Amino acid sequence: MATLGLDSSYMSIRRLPEHLVNRIAAGEVVERPAAALKELVENAIDAGATRISVSLLGGGTVRIEVVDNGSGMEPAEMALALERHATSKLPDDEIERVETLGFRGEALPSIASVARLTVESRVRPSAGSGQAAPDGWSRIVDNGRLVGEGPAALPPGTRILVENLFARVPARRKFLRSDRSEFAACVDVVRRLAMARPDIGFTLEHEGRRNLSVQPGEDRPARVAALTDRGLAEASIAIDYSRGNARLGGVAGLPTFNRGIADHQFLFVNGRPVKDRLLIGAVRAAYQDLLARDRHPIVALFVDLPGDEVDVNVHPAKTEVRFRDPALIRGLIVGGLRHALDSAGHRSAQPVASGAMNAWQVEGAGMPPAPSGLGGTSDHPGGMIQPPNGMGAGEWGESHAASLFFNPNTPYEPRNQVAESRPGFYAPPLARAEPAYAPPPEHKAFPLGVARGQVAATYIVAEAEDGLVLVDQHAAHERLVLERMRRAMAHGGVARQALLLPEVVELDEPAADRLEARIEELAEMGLELERFGPRAILVRATPALLGHGDVKGLVTDLADELAAFDEALSLKEKLDHVAATMACHGSVRAGRILSVAEMNALLREMEVTPHSGQCNHGRPTWVKLAHGDIEKLFGRK
Repeated sequence: MATLGLDSSYMSIRRLPEHLVNRIAAGEVVERPAAALKELVENAIDAGATRISVSLLGGGTVRIEVVDNGSGMEPAEMALALERHATSKLPDDEIERVETLGFRGEALPSIASVARLTVESRVRPSAGSGQAAPDGWSRIVDNGRLVGEGPAALPPGTRILVENLFARVPARRKFLRSDRSEFAACVDVVRRLAMARPDIGFTLEHEGRRNLSVQPGEDRPARVAALTDRGLAEASIAIDYSRGNARLGGVAGLPTFNRGIADHQFLFVNGRPVKDRLLIGAVRAAYQDLLARDRHPIVALFVDLPGDEVDVNVHPAKTEVRFRDPALIRGLIVGGLRHALDSAGHRSAQPVASGAMNAWQVEGAGMPPAPSGLGGTSDHPGGMIQPPNGMGAGEWGESHAASLFFNPNTPYEPRNQVAESRPGFYAPPLARAEPAYAPPPEHKAFPLGVARGQVAATYIVAEAEDGLVLVDQHAAHERLVLERMRRAMAHGGVARQALLLPEVVELDEPAADRLEARIEELAEMGLELERFGPRAILVRATPALLGHGDVKGLVTDLADELAAFDEALSLKEKLDHVAATMACHGSVRAGRILSVAEMNALLREMEVTPHSGQCNHGRPTWVKLAHGDIEKLFGRK
């Protein structure tokens, strides 16, 4: 019977030959050299290896060699391993409880069908048996055809050599990328597997040059830092968090230690490296008020949960998994990251840029004018260090220093709490009659030191026991205001400050519509709005935390922020964005001269406020020059 105009011969069913079945399987499992390398390294890990060496040529298209010191295989096992669907990794038929990385039994025959594959192996005798290891054995398969086998000389373990991948499959070969791109994919595979198993040593060589080397027995944070960025060791927080029967471990980079692309975010499920869109959304939610939208943190997250709660058999290459309860895992990741970041306090990634240090040293050697920002002339008074208690017209007197940084309308007052537990923690305010250049307090036993003055009416200069601290007053206070707003919202809402004369803000109609739709949520944050015609919003009250600010600018920015929101964001995430925008408007601006008491009050609150090491956009709020760094600037070291 003909169908759709086709001859009936096209509809007949036939059994595919073995070599074609293997090539079809190879198309699913071995689409590029990195995929073949992944299968081979996973086999070495499952064999109990403690050291794995990888050597590549031509990005893996010419040659892939993987050598391990695992348990090895007997000759009969080697022959069986090259047959499809033969595996040692499923002791029974319960595939839901698989605990090894590989289990399909397709990798070796699939690779052998599209390349020349040489397998050499020697069984490792049982510990304490006193028996010598049997001789090794070799087996060679060239594009699906056995071409040789015999004895092989090698130490206990396995050596697998893959040569000329896809050489006889030109249709697949032409879809490969450049050697450089294929090599980068191979590096990513080895990096992820090495990150998952810090108890195993890995080396990777390409074209005779070693590109990766890690030793066995490292702890997890050290291994992650070695494989991503060495600076992460000093700029990360360990994660240890549980929810239900799931547990989250790993490391999270400080928000100020970030990247321009999300290429350093890793997820492991029961020790298996996986790529999941769930990770991207959860990490963004956890860092959403700590980083600018175009910046991404470095994280390595290890999720452990019962095997029957996750399906690892949903992808031929085992790079994806399916969770029985995705909401639980998302909550675990977001909650674990937030818990770890909250514990960081005022920590921030603090390495001083070597380029800046070198520039200082070069300029100092030739004795040119002082570096920008640390000196000034009568033409640039803003560049001079402000004297203590210098307040210009006096609008920033000490009379309201406490109210500026510790608003009594909020239910949380860290200054009082710390003052009770640590008498003398806060530097006393200077008396009005004190001379402008009176010596500041000598007590320096604070993480962020004691204020000594201002630079350019923007940066606070503080002296700590271990160095010199520079604080961006606007960025720091922006974070403090945001955290106060959050605490106030958690305790029933932000206190409002009614305007004597309600202010009308002109907007376009869509912007006014967006604000009107959020009137109730904004009211919880202390911003009382009312629709005032098609193209205007009436502002009756603003958050008391913000003081007297630019009402029009605040409302306009909020309208823009609401327009830019991703529809996928939850209501809480949207409210956090709104709170961050409000905090920016309510913070101390650059160019405002602060008294010493105000500066010290800001420093002390930073020390007891979560996330104060970075502003709401992920930039650092403070940097430190250690004594050693200062000595280098003057050639003392």
